[in-house]
Amino acid sequence: MRAVIQRVTEASVVVNGETVGAIGRGLVILLAVGRADNDDIADRMADKCANLRVFEDAEGKMNVSLLDNGGSALVVSQFTLYGDCRRGRRPSFTESAGPEEGERLYERFCSALRIHGIQVSTGVFRAEMSVRLHNDGPVTIWLDSDEVLSRR
Repeated sequence: MRAVIQRVTEASVVVNGETVGAIGRGLVILLAVGRADNDDIADRMADKCANLRVFEDAEGKMNVSLLDNGGSALVVSQFTLYGDCRRGRRPSFTESAGPEEGERLYERFCSALRIHGIQVSTGVFRAEMSVRLHNDGPVTIWLDSDEVLSRR
């Protein structure tokens, strides 16, 4: 799995002119599912995101997680994070999971966040979406399960 995580003061996702998900202070998580991903990876990535200390404490240090501050998550499916641009001019998405498995693991990830007690809003899987956000900081983090979970 790959995730681009942005700390936000507010965010929403719009499909066909209708807001389908919105949060206040929290994290926008653009999430891609890879061909080799499984339930364990989805659960561990959700745990990593829930506990990632990217919010400031009283001394101004990034020492507070989403779990600590009671923030929300807006999770948006983003298969293009697996775009391979090493050859040619058009990205290849062969490392991205197929739509059925991708949706299943995306939902698994969202459920795992909810199990932690995090309020989760989502986009619509496979829809054309407009994501609106007010980046806070700005703070943007890249997570790749091949890198961050192999050290655990």
